[in-house]
Amino acid sequence: MAIRVLVWGENIHDRENEIVRGIYPDGMHGAIAKALNADPAIEATTATLEQPEHGLTVDRLARTDVLAWWGHRAHGDVSDEVVDRVAERVWQGMGLIVLHSGHFSKIFRKLMGTPCALKWREAGEKERIWVVNPSHPIAQGLEPSFVIPQTEMYGEPFVVPEPMETVFISWYDGGEVFRSGLTFQRGGGRIFYFSPGHEVYPIYHDKNVQQVIKNAVKWAANPAPAWTTVAVAANVPTERAPEPLSQRGPSLHQPGEEGFR
Repeated sequence: MAIRVLVWGENIHDRENEIVRGIYPDGMHGAIAKALNADPAIEATTATLEQPEHGLTVDRLARTDVLAWWGHRAHGDVSDEVVDRVAERVWQGMGLIVLHSGHFSKIFRKLMGTPCALKWREAGEKERIWVVNPSHPIAQGLEPSFVIPQTEMYGEPFVVPEPMETVFISWYDGGEVFRSGLTFQRGGGRIFYFSPGHEVYPIYHDKNVQQVIKNAVKWAANPAPAWTTVAVAANVPTERAPEPLSQRGPSLHQPGEEGFR
């Protein structure tokens, strides 16, 4: 069965900016989905901000194995209810790939628990992406490094929690470096952040960038059953304790004495 991917995009620059429309006539989300659908193991569809519930209904998310997220101008316009819904699906096991300025999205900041701030400069400079974890599944099929001719600079410090793995580090013409490919896990859901993707450059047409996103989809897809939200249960009766109380050690408190819980 193919991995079901939902590519989400704001679709604002794609419609309003003439340069972006020229590079991505079907939108950035459309270009990413098209590249993913070239892999027979992946089945990608799209959703955008202006759709009802931002295209992220309960039913749609339930049928999504991996969600890819691109946002920039309208982070604050995303409904908190939808953000909570996406976060719960990640905890249950849905994969999440956060792209470029999606680092400042509500969903990424919610799952990271940090500001997710960074340094940036838009000067159309060169970016060299170094593969620093070549054995990682997300790095498969790549050379030791590859170049994006023109991009927006993202620089350290990147205010996120310590990642599980750092897969890529980028260097820019101005001398800055950036941890441009990081993995995290929240509950059953695997998360990958990948920084390249500024809208006025054809970055999502780059074969190496497409390979990274395809690899990330396959890595983030969780084949295990989805986690479910379980209500807090009442105290377990003594007769159902995992071991007889007689086998437990002596109590630290006398009968009737109030202790810590």
